[in-house]
Amino acid sequence: MINVLVTDDSAFMRRAITMMIDKEADMKVVATARSGEEAITKALQINPDVITMDVEMPGMGGLEAVRQIVADHRIPIIMCSSLTREGAETTFRALELGAVDFIPKPDAAYVNIQDVARDLVAKIRAVSRRGAQPAQPIVHAPHPAAEPERIVVSPPLRPAVRRPSTSQYECIAIGTSTGGPVALSHVVPLLPADFPLPVLIVQHMPMGFTRPLADRLNAQSKITVHEAANGMILEPGAALVVPSGKQLVLRRSGIETAVGLTDDDGSSLHVPSVDAMMEQVGEAYRRAAIGVILTGMGQDGVKGLRKLKELGGYVIGQNEATCVVYGMPRAAQKEGLVDREIPLDDIAGTLCEMSGVAKS
Repeated sequence: MINVLVTDDSAFMRRAITMMIDKEADMKVVATARSGEEAITKALQINPDVITMDVEMPGMGGLEAVRQIVADHRIPIIMCSSLTREGAETTFRALELGAVDFIPKPDAAYVNIQDVARDLVAKIRAVSRRGAQPAQPIVHAPHPAAEPERIVVSPPLRPAVRRPSTSQYECIAIGTSTGGPVALSHVVPLLPADFPLPVLIVQHMPMGFTRPLADRLNAQSKITVHEAANGMILEPGAALVVPSGKQLVLRRSGIETAVGLTDDDGSSLHVPSVDAMMEQVGEAYRRAAIGVILTGMGQDGVKGLRKLKELGGYVIGQNEATCVVYGMPRAAQKEGLVDREIPLDDIAGTLCEMSGVAKS
């Protein structure tokens, strides 16, 4: 049985989340808390397997509660975030402090309650201490040039001409889910300003969160990072985050590759899908493609990486010890699709070596 502590200052939200959890045979809410202070106290008393945590509460907010619980108890925490830019920014900060994942607040006026319930119980199962590594807070500082945050309206101007690649590779595709925002911040900001390859990113997250994620990575990084938009051209030294609710299509003409965004045909569990991105990158770049599969639950990526490998591409997987959830990398490894499995903090350096530049 997975024991859960639910934290929210709203009695309605505590009841709603409790009902979602208590419907499941393998989990139960063993306590609720109305504040960050109460959550810290009950975490010590009850030692739950998972905590759900509201971001904004009177008194001690969710961020400080996350900081203390992660430091003292290492209990996996799932944040409940409002669907606003401010809510997204605070949620990303909570993830940096050690929370492992998040869900949108179950508000019937804005989100599908059944979808939230399904995601919540799946994430609780994935991150419970029997199935997940505790999140590791970010330890590296953003690049000094990252301040203030650079928010760019799409489509952006093309970046300046970069150093041409001296390797056989021409494009990198990164797929991730649970634990991904923090994992990405250990990879993308460590790529140098003259990085010679374009980067595509699929991160599973709700609508409205991929733009703030791209802007946050952009502020931390030496390369440019944007949310993808129709018609953008893949450029060296630039990363594009595929927006929630869309699938990626690549259209290659000569030396240029353009981004297309389409609605899903109903066949994908995730939109955007790592599978769809990897298939598109494999077909567009063949032997010149690099696929990277990072922390996340489930099997998204296996089908796409198989296609990328069949066409001659190379696959890097994050190792189990550094994953929040060793699900997607494990599935790819189990199918024999991973050429090299390495710790998270070695991935940027490996990508630099493979592209012919030195990591900064």
